[in-house]
Amino acid sequence: QVRLVESGGGSVQAGGSLRLSCVASEENVVTDHNCMAWFRQVPGKERERVAVIGSAGATHYGAALQGRFTISKDTAKATLYLQMDNLEPEDTAIYTCAAARGLMLWAKCQTTTRTSDFNYWGQGTQVTVSS
Repeated sequence: QVRLVESGGGSVQAGGSLRLSCVASEENVVTDHNCMAWFRQVPGKERERVAVIGSAGATHYGAALQGRFTISKDTAKATLYLQMDNLEPEDTAIYTCAAARGLMLWAKCQTTTRTSDFNYWGQGTQVTVSS
């Protein structure tokens, strides 16, 4: 089965930075899938989509996060990244990477809020931001 493994989480002071990584067990998950994403979730709240990236490298962010977070990928390393800068305590959550099983139109990838549209999920990595 396809596996996604996140790393890079930790505890930082407000205003600090972290870079999360998500390594796929199969290279074609990153090279062939046209919609990959980072989600985050706080206990008791719904999972929130942080950012998405398409096969050609186009990106889309939540309005409140654009300018602080950057999603990218390295297909040669089968890795998805999330660079997080100027972190705030409100960013504290478990961050999880996800990928669609197959082709998805970019227009849908940009706008979908359905977690069911993403077929492969990592176990998550904890990010804690202290004030």
